[in-house]
Amino acid sequence: MTYEIGIDIGGTFTDIVCRGADGTVRIAKVPTTRGDPSRAVLAALDTARDEWGVPAAAISRFTHGTTVATNAVLERKGARIGLIATEGFKDVLEIGRQMRHQMYDLVLKPETPVFLAPGRYRKEVRERLDASGNILTPLDEDSVRTAVAALTEQNVQAIAVSLVFSFLNPTHERRIRDMIAAEHPGLPVSLSSDVDPAFREYERTCVTAFDAYIKPVVADYLANLEADLQRAGVTVPLQVMQSRGGLASSSIARQRPVRLFLSGPAGGVVGGLEAGTQAGFKNLITVDIGGTSCDIALITDGEPLIRSEGIIDGYTVRVPMVDVTAIGAGGGSIAWRDGAGSLRVGPHSAGSEPGPACYGRGGTQPTVTDASVVLGYIDPANFAGRTLTLQPSLSHTAIKTVIADPLGLTVEEAALGIHRVLNAQMAEAIRLVSIGRGIDPRGYALLPLGGGGPMHACALAEELGISSIVIPPRPGVLAAAGLLGAPVEHEIAAAFPVKLAELDQTAMANALRGLDERCGALMAAEGIENPDIRHFADVCYIGQSYHLEVPLTGDIYETFLIAHARVYGHSTRIPAKIVNLRTVHRSRTGSVAAGATTKGAAKPPITRRIRVASGTVEAAIWDRDSIGAGEKIAGPAIVEQSDTTTLVEPGWTARLTDSGALLLERTP
Repeated sequence: MTYEIGIDIGGTFTDIVCRGADGTVRIAKVPTTRGDPSRAVLAALDTARDEWGVPAAAISRFTHGTTVATNAVLERKGARIGLIATEGFKDVLEIGRQMRHQMYDLVLKPETPVFLAPGRYRKEVRERLDASGNILTPLDEDSVRTAVAALTEQNVQAIAVSLVFSFLNPTHERRIRDMIAAEHPGLPVSLSSDVDPAFREYERTCVTAFDAYIKPVVADYLANLEADLQRAGVTVPLQVMQSRGGLASSSIARQRPVRLFLSGPAGGVVGGLEAGTQAGFKNLITVDIGGTSCDIALITDGEPLIRSEGIIDGYTVRVPMVDVTAIGAGGGSIAWRDGAGSLRVGPHSAGSEPGPACYGRGGTQPTVTDASVVLGYIDPANFAGRTLTLQPSLSHTAIKTVIADPLGLTVEEAALGIHRVLNAQMAEAIRLVSIGRGIDPRGYALLPLGGGGPMHACALAEELGISSIVIPPRPGVLAAAGLLGAPVEHEIAAAFPVKLAELDQTAMANALRGLDERCGALMAAEGIENPDIRHFADVCYIGQSYHLEVPLTGDIYETFLIAHARVYGHSTRIPAKIVNLRTVHRSRTGSVAAGATTKGAAKPPITRRIRVASGTVEAAIWDRDSIGAGEKIAGPAIVEQSDTTTLVEPGWTARLTDSGALLLERTP
C-alpha cells in the first residue's frame, strides 16, 4: 500500500498527517526543533515508520509547509545581499514611501527594510528605460562589472537587481544576470522583472531584495531536506506549500523563495475551506491557534481572499498570498504584567524550547497552556497524543508567582483572566478582517483549527455573535492535512498597463497566451498535464495607488467594483485601469485528509470539574472517537482527541455531522 504524507512545521509542534491508499488517516505531533526545523521533519518520518509501519519507499507523495522563509526575516538570518539599481535610484529601498506610523517617537527608526541591503551594499549602473519600456540609455556593461566586483569583494551571498521600468522591458536586467553568471557562477541573483514585474518602484525593489535575502537560506534548507529524505529512502519529489495556497516542487520553489512566506498558514486555509464546505458552510472565518500565533482568514462564497501583498515583520511585501492576518497569540503566549500592573498576554511565546511551565523543560513564565491546565480544560496525561505528560503543579506555581499574587487573585481567577485577555485580542483581530471590511461576522461560521483553536472557539463566537462553529475531524493538524488537499499551482504575471476604456481584447489575449506558455512549462516540469487555467487582472481606479486581483470571467469593470466593495466596503463608478495580467495553472491532487473518527455507539462520558466564566462546573468529558452519529452533547463539556481539546461552554451544544465534523450551535 502507498501513503501520502503532509508535514507542517509550527512554532511549538510539527504536525504529520499520513493517509493510506485505503483512506486510513494517522496523525502525530512532535516538538518543533527551532535550531534546525528539518530534524523535526525527520522525527515525524521516524514516527510514521516505527509506530505506523509506513516504510519510506511506500511514500507516494511528500508535502511540506515550512516557516523557514518567514523565520529568516524575523530572526535576521538571511544572506548578505547586494542591490544593483539604475543610476540615481540606489536609495529607493531606504526612502520607501516616506510614511511614518509613529509620528511622535523621540528616536526615529527606518520603517523600510534597510537591513536587507545597507547603503554600502547598494550599487548603481548606467542605463535607462522610459515609461513605455523603450531604451533611452543603453546598459553600460563596464559599470555593471564595476558594481558586481565591488559587491563580490564585500562577500555578498546573493544579488538583487531592480532597474527602472524593467517590468516593461527586462532586457537590461537579464543581461546583468548573464554577466554575473559568467563571472561568478553559483552566485544567486534575483531580478525584479521575474520576482514582481509590476509598477511602483519601491515595492518592486523591496520584494526583490527580500527574495535575494532568503534565497540562499531557503535553497540550503530545501536541498538539505531533500538529501535527508533521500537518505531515509523517500524517492518522491518534495512538494512545498506556497503563500497563494498551491504546492510547488522543491526545485521550483527555491527559484522563487519569496513565494514561501506564510507557507504554513496557507495550508490551514486550504484545509479549513474543504472541511467547512463538506459540513455545508461556504462563508467561514478560519482561526488557526497554534503555540505561537493566531492566523485568521476569511472565506466568502467558498473562496478565500487572495491579496496582492502581505505584511512580514511589519514590512509590506508584494507577493500574492492567501489573506491571513496573524497576531502573536497562542498556547505558548506568555502572560505578564506591564508597567502599570495590568495583565497582558503575548506576543512573546515560550515556543517548544523551553515551552510552557507545565512542560517541565525549564520554563518558568506562565502561558495560555498553563492557564488551560489550571482551569481543567487539558488533561495533563492526555496531551498531544500522549507524547508529553504535563505537570500541573508547575503551571500553578508560575501563574501564582507571576500573575495571581501580585494582582491579589486566586490562581484560577488569574488563569481565567489570561484566557479572557487572549480571547479579547483574537476577537478584535477577527473584527478587523470582517467588520473592518464591511462584513458582518454573524453571517459566517467559525472554523477553529490548530492545537488551541477548538478550546477558544465558543468564547470567540460569543464575542462576535456567531451562532455556528465547525470543528473539523482533525483540527489540530488541519494545516498539515490541507497540504494533501492543495493543488499543484504556478502563477505568472506581467505588466499590462491599459485603461479599461481603451482595452484591446486581442492584445490582452496575446499577452495571456504568452503567460500561459511560461506557466505551462512550469507545470510540465511538475509532471502535470491538462491543468485548470485561470486568468486574472490586477485592476485599480485611475489615480489609485493599490490594485485588486479580479478574475477574467465576465465584465472586468463590474467584477472589480464588486471586489472593491468587498475589500474596502465601498465602490465608485469612476474610470479604472488594468495594471497587470496573471495566469494561474493548477491541478487538483486530492482531498483534505479528513479522517472522520466515528466508531458507532457513544460511550458514557466521565466528568471533571472545570472553571468557566460563570464559575466552577461539572463538565462531561467525551472521547471524540466514541461519539456516535446523532449524539448531542450539551455544554459544559469537553471533547478530547489526540491533536486538540474542544471546550463546549454552557449554552452550547455539539453534534456530529455526516462529514465527521462537530457542529457547535448556540442553545436557543
